[in-house]
Amino acid sequence: MNYPDSVRFLYALGNEIKTAKLGLERISRVLDAFGRPQDRVPIVHVAGTNGKGSTCAMIESGLRAAGRRTGLFTSPHLAEPTERIRIEGVPVSAERFTEAFEQVHAAVERVLDMHTTYFETVTAMALLVFAEERVDVAVLEVGLGGRLDATNVVLPELCVITPVDFDHEQYLGRSLEAIAGEKAGILKRGVPAILARQRPEAARVIEARAAELDIAVTRTAEWEVNELVVDAHGSRFLTHGLHIQCPLAGEHQVENAVTAVASLEQLGIPGAAIESGIARTRWPGRLEHVSERPVIILDGAHNPAGARALAVYLERFYADRSIRLIFGSMRDKAIDEIAGILFPRARQVIVTAPRQARALAPEAFFELLDHPDLRMAPVLEDAMALVRDAGPEEVIVITGSLFLVAEARALLVE
Repeated sequence: MNYPDSVRFLYALGNEIKTAKLGLERISRVLDAFGRPQDRVPIVHVAGTNGKGSTCAMIESGLRAAGRRTGLFTSPHLAEPTERIRIEGVPVSAERFTEAFEQVHAAVERVLDMHTTYFETVTAMALLVFAEERVDVAVLEVGLGGRLDATNVVLPELCVITPVDFDHEQYLGRSLEAIAGEKAGILKRGVPAILARQRPEAARVIEARAAELDIAVTRTAEWEVNELVVDAHGSRFLTHGLHIQCPLAGEHQVENAVTAVASLEQLGIPGAAIESGIARTRWPGRLEHVSERPVIILDGAHNPAGARALAVYLERFYADRSIRLIFGSMRDKAIDEIAGILFPRARQVIVTAPRQARALAPEAFFELLDHPDLRMAPVLEDAMALVRDAGPEEVIVITGSLFLVAEARALLVE
């Protein structure tokens, strides 16, 4: 089997959210067939709602700056599934990805009556690759929830929970307390935890679980952040005696960076490596500037928390500019709420559709939403044609779906 065949097979397993089958039995049996590779790799396990991916990226970059051979597992990907499995910051090759897929697929056929899901399969592939590549430490991002997520087969060195908010309520529960309970499911007795600032409802649940397990907890809410300067391209601040320069845009990234600093300190990483590692972090597609005149920003704000972060960012740095929004989304997202947060901040909204079967047709937006200058474009290229007349001081924001952001990166960056 070649790489395109392996990717087609994974996609044929169905969308990783819509076909989610939460539970650890299937992936545990597959990994047992390989002698439990997850036990051969020290792991940092990261759950949360928004911010867990960028926090993972900063932790991994800090570990790498300290000379550690790192693995990084994140989801979703922007352009290629290989991005989900990285060794020393570099996505695995198509050949290595295919080899791992064939190994896991063969094991699945031996030990299970039905195939593992898309996410379970890639999680098993990542853990196998990290063990075979003999990484010093791997950073694992939870896919959905935590307690029953496929990544929760690990016994990590450190657990990290970034801010918890509403997302995937149909799987995790309709209340913030229920969602926080699922996220807190990654906590393990004897494993220290780093807890980012939380809304009170979430904090009570997570703290109760940590107390029940009697684990050592570091809370970023207790950390001082001094000399904070935030601009449109990142932030810099002083915390725990370290001068942090975070290259990821958005005020919300300050909390993520503090969480990464706390995690790296817990792992014994020297301060100089923490500073240089975070300063070198890259996390494409999240408040990513790809042009300055006009400003073009790509941001995968695919849930209400992400939309709020984007709205705060635009209000802070571009309130006096004309903003034109190109928006496309999957059908299963909280479109009314996301649009209600973002659309009022734009002079013009152009609705389009990523090239995905689950995408909401642009025509449907006219039935669901209202805006004084709402336009439609079948695909992103058509939407870009509508903003070709943008002046140098205008701001174009492409958002709503990571699939749309990936298409925009391919069009504008790559």
